[in-house]
Amino acid sequence: MASSSPPAAAKPQAPRSRTTIFSLGEDLLLEIFLRLPSLPSLVRAALACRAFAAAVRSSPAFRRHFVALRPPPLLGLFFDYDGTEMPSFRPVRRSSDPDLAAAARGADVFLSRVPGHDDASPGWQIAECHSGFLLLLNQSTDQIAVYNPLSRALDLFPTPPDEFSSGCRGKCVYMDPFLLCSDEAPGSFRVVSVCHGKSRLCAAVFSSGTREWQILRWSKPAPGQPSGKKYWLRHGRQVDGKLYWSHTKQAYKVVLDTTTLQFSFIDLPEHLMGKGHLYMVGGARDGKPCIVSAADFTLSVWFRGADADGVEKWTLDSVIPLEEEVLQATKGSLDDHGDLKVLAILDGIVYLSTFETFVDDSVPCWYLFYCLETRKLERIFHKKNDGHAHPYVMAWPTFLVGNNGSP
Repeated sequence: MASSSPPAAAKPQAPRSRTTIFSLGEDLLLEIFLRLPSLPSLVRAALACRAFAAAVRSSPAFRRHFVALRPPPLLGLFFDYDGTEMPSFRPVRRSSDPDLAAAARGADVFLSRVPGHDDASPGWQIAECHSGFLLLLNQSTDQIAVYNPLSRALDLFPTPPDEFSSGCRGKCVYMDPFLLCSDEAPGSFRVVSVCHGKSRLCAAVFSSGTREWQILRWSKPAPGQPSGKKYWLRHGRQVDGKLYWSHTKQAYKVVLDTTTLQFSFIDLPEHLMGKGHLYMVGGARDGKPCIVSAADFTLSVWFRGADADGVEKWTLDSVIPLEEEVLQATKGSLDDHGDLKVLAILDGIVYLSTFETFVDDSVPCWYLFYCLETRKLERIFHKKNDGHAHPYVMAWPTFLVGNNGSP
């Protein structure tokens, strides 16, 4: 019987090449990053390896797209007290986003790196929260601090020299500092401080590059200003490179263009004259200036733009009743809440609080935010309003910005 021949030996196969995330091209990698739920999640991914961080840094288009889809999140609110104690912080709790909670936990919200001449009463007060930085003023030591609680970057410098107040023809009765961060040079900044007294305006500009103050005097008298009025401007607000102050009695705003460093005046809707406690100026998502007032649980929204004749003016855009939304969010009653107060307007988000604490300082109130774009109201937390509230929004980290600009 003929024996069967043995089967031919199988040819060895070449080992399959493994495909990992490190094998992906940059374009595909960025498409994956666009699907991350928040900016803290993107930061966590970018810190995984240098290649991931380099992909984000090298693409301004990706950064703009990501910010459009996932705006920088609110981490919490700082509360500033009338006194010498340090500001406190209350974080936002979002169990659905652990990376957001990690970002808040990692921030130095106790401001431990900011020095104080007296540990028991450091004397620092928040002048502004902007671009992830706190602008702090210490009138006891005549110092200004610029501090990033997330990166712990700290810059200390003296307040403007005495000649600053002399530009207002006497003692400076009100100093209002603002922080201007540079898009072209991440990490560099200017601080613009404005004072007013006896119908005169003065500005001082500090540059982190030169480490010096530049004093600017404006000799024109303000219109409709009663002589001898001590405080005639309300606290200012920064919107898209311009600073706005409302007159305490008259229907106009003072505007300082921080590019040209020129003062000007613009009108204010007549029925808001002298009612600065009811409204706030801020910026829409596209940077366009807006005014939002609150009365009887209703928001009124004005935008500033050119009319058919090319004249710049404020135009009432919408009137938004929020009674039902507030009750649904808080499960409370309108009688308990009293009304709504506008705290700030940042990138089209209106930050609000109810009025309980203003009536009885032992009763907590609700903090809320309302998106002008989506028309949605959301709760932040329930807390006593025991200080000036400053929303702290996470900024795009400088280590994820290349040499070719900001997000």
